[in-house]
Amino acid sequence: MWLRSAPAFAGYATLMVCALMIFSLTGQTDINVAGEPTTVEWAVLTIMLVALPLGATIGWLVSLLRTQRARFTTATAAIAVASVCGLVSDGPSQLINIGLTVLVLLGLTASGIGSVLGWAVRLMLSHLAAVGALAVRALPVVLLTVLVFFNGNVWLMAATISRTRLWLAIGFLVAVAGSFLLTGTLERARPILRAANAPPEHAKRLAGTPFESMPDPPRADKLSIGERLNIVFVLAASQLVQILMVALVTAAVFFALGLILLSPELLAVWTRNGSSDGTLLFMKLPVPQALIQMALFLGALTFMYISARAVGDGEYRSKFLDPLIDDLQGMLIARNRYRGKTNVPAAPDMSGAAPTERVRSPGLRARS
Repeated sequence: MWLRSAPAFAGYATLMVCALMIFSLTGQTDINVAGEPTTVEWAVLTIMLVALPLGATIGWLVSLLRTQRARFTTATAAIAVASVCGLVSDGPSQLINIGLTVLVLLGLTASGIGSVLGWAVRLMLSHLAAVGALAVRALPVVLLTVLVFFNGNVWLMAATISRTRLWLAIGFLVAVAGSFLLTGTLERARPILRAANAPPEHAKRLAGTPFESMPDPPRADKLSIGERLNIVFVLAASQLVQILMVALVTAAVFFALGLILLSPELLAVWTRNGSSDGTLLFMKLPVPQALIQMALFLGALTFMYISARAVGDGEYRSKFLDPLIDDLQGMLIARNRYRGKTNVPAAPDMSGAAPTERVRSPGLRARS
């Protein structure tokens, strides 16, 4: 698990280095930018903007390492760097948080969730054309959100409601969207879940792998409950990541539009003299709180609409979901061939000893 977690450790260490840079510039771990930002505060905001993309890039570069020694050294060095950054910025108490973070990352790696999400992101990046087409089909909700964006009562709600209530509302919308998506996913995945056999034409996906030369078993084992849940999770997670990308882009567009249009006078009229400073990720920024909450709310609305739209969109399914199901069919053939090879009972022992116990293969899992 330590070696497989090296990319996550490297990304986490990068974020800790960025946090240390902010601490060295401001002398504190809390970020409080009020009014017109100074030169130092602009530098802090720049570090905040590049921290996540930089961490993701560093993690991707570490994932390209092939030798165990290189991965072990990188993982160990990353945790050491993160620990030093935590000690300098927050003292020894930060080591507890770092230890808990390491345990969480190891747990995500062991459970396979990290691999599935990484695979979903790579799949989404390989289908950017489908993302663009999906964004175009989201034009009705964009028009709707424009009407919401220029509605004074909604701005008053965004300025008045607490962040806790807003997250509850967003969670409700995401849950509704998830139910739409899960229903459609179960419908499309039902043939795979019912039968463990996959059409033979998908065997060409195993070209160049150790499974290519393995024969097909006469009878495939039924999928276990864990394997069925894994299939549904892979299909749902990959779609959620793609739809989330569209929702985030929509929220960013309206956030930028608000920065352009909102003057102090207009903000005072729409929000009844609401705060001109806002909080995001526990950081105080010189951005109206109402604008931040409005962007989050519009992103959640977009997420719900596109989730419902994707379920009934035949072109979206043919361009994105069907290739994903075909990929799973290929992995299903590999799973059946592997189990057919390892589940063959041993020849009878003439000495009277008990036959060798059959070796069970691991369940069907998404490729990392």
